[in-house]
Amino acid sequence: MAVLAKKEIKKYLDKDFPNKLVITPLLNPGDQIGSASVDVRIGNEFLIIQRSNLPAIDPGIETNIETDIGKYQQRVRIGFGERFILHPGQFVLGCTLEYISLPKKLTAQVEGRSSWGRLGLIIATATPIAPSFKGVLTLELLNGGLAPLILYPGVKIGQLVISELTSEVEPKMSRYMYPTGPQFSRIYEDDDIHKVWGVEQHF
Repeated sequence: MAVLAKKEIKKYLDKDFPNKLVITPLLNPGDQIGSASVDVRIGNEFLIIQRSNLPAIDPGIETNIETDIGKYQQRVRIGFGERFILHPGQFVLGCTLEYISLPKKLTAQVEGRSSWGRLGLIIATATPIAPSFKGVLTLELLNGGLAPLILYPGVKIGQLVISELTSEVEPKMSRYMYPTGPQFSRIYEDDDIHKVWGVEQHF
């Protein structure tokens, strides 16, 4: 598996389907496509994790967690030009402005920008991004600094590093396929949770 350089990224962007790499919108390709990555911007939708009276979220009990998630999160959309304030110690789920479509031979991962990291912003996403993934990418955002951070939709937040596999991989249906906004965890769908904890529910 090899990381794509700028030249190869552009070649994949110019290919025809089904071998085409899609990253849209690329507002400024000359600036966003770097030597071995593509800058991605933060979108305008967030899932705010709220404090509540819940003693815990138990992923071992599907019926409870699905109900609890509605109490535990708030979906917020803000306009371009507006600002989102991320307070110290606050954790939210955001998403990329860009819609990503990977062909069968590519995988990718998002890395946080060092410039944001030096201000205390910790950025993570599920890695790697599977071949044939389509949708916006959910970003896990945590302010680990001491001062509130102001986030503006459309601002560069991370870098998409794309790798080419040695052979094509057939798509596998994922619980997070085709998202159009940030997605909350669906860990309760993991088979091993029910086996390890002895939950006798079958889904």
